[in-house]
Amino acid sequence: MLRFGVIGTNWITEAFMEAALETGEAQFTGVYSRTEERAQAFATKHGIIGRYTSLEAFAQSREFEAVYIASPNARHAEQAIACMRQGKHVLCEKPMASNSAELEAMIAAAEQNGVLLMEALKTTLLPNFEAIRAGLAEIGRVRRYMASFGQYSSRYDAYRQGTVLNAFNPELSNGALMDLGVYCVYPLAVLFGRPDRIQANAVLLESGVDGEGSLLLRYPDMEAVLMYSKITSSYASSEIQGEDGTLVIDKISQPGRVELRRRDGTVLDLSRPQAANTMVYEAKEFIHAVKEDRRQASVNTHEHSRIAMAIMDEARRQMGLVFPADLSREDGGGQR
Repeated sequence: MLRFGVIGTNWITEAFMEAALETGEAQFTGVYSRTEERAQAFATKHGIIGRYTSLEAFAQSREFEAVYIASPNARHAEQAIACMRQGKHVLCEKPMASNSAELEAMIAAAEQNGVLLMEALKTTLLPNFEAIRAGLAEIGRVRRYMASFGQYSSRYDAYRQGTVLNAFNPELSNGALMDLGVYCVYPLAVLFGRPDRIQANAVLLESGVDGEGSLLLRYPDMEAVLMYSKITSSYASSEIQGEDGTLVIDKISQPGRVELRRRDGTVLDLSRPQAANTMVYEAKEFIHAVKEDRRQASVNTHEHSRIAMAIMDEARRQMGLVFPADLSREDGGGQR
């Protein structure tokens, strides 16, 4: 059993815990929250013994060897580095950091302390993502990657009434690109690497984050078109278009159906069976990487995280989207 401590007491933490427990190889023995009330309530609900409101005490705990972080984006670097300095392996929710400077500090801490650091981006670990990778060989030279993820945020209703919740708060390094656009960006980084050129546009909200946006990326012999939104909904599928055929993906964040459509009109279903809780695959990958004493995951590598973050950094630069984390000096210790 790999013993986990968790940072974050929200629904996504509960979803990950359920997935990890499904593997039969994990148990949860610690939880950190900034408030005693939330720590106690979450621990009681899930039968967790260790309850912490001090990050330092949590990081130093001997009740667990690994940490799952699902706190606001702006907290990731500080919390991950604190835990890795105490020898803890870290699985950190996407996006792993606010910017590339924070990401590099996290990677450096992982390397210096000989621990595993992995970005919890589930898409690229799903069986149907493997179906996409295998399907690339069937469509000839790829000419366009097109990804769309538009999902109206339930928190946008409050925003429209004048209340800015975490999802639209730049202090927490949030917004449409960081929350949803990353699901379009990360698979692109894994499949095709670094682009040669990036053009970005966005609708900026008065709170200081982007509500929606689009990216046009240029590669030597193809282009990528990315669209994402938290203030409108999209029902468009995503596609990878080749000279001999097209892969049609129902949902880029969580592919459930993958079709190969050839130029001759034939359609082949490439979809593979997947677990109902799709977070189980990232849980398995992380747990097995720890057990095998690996310092990086097999797919969600440090380099893929670097490429994705570099794309988002440049996109935000062009949009004029600046987080407080961008203006603070990162000293490698997560302190600002």
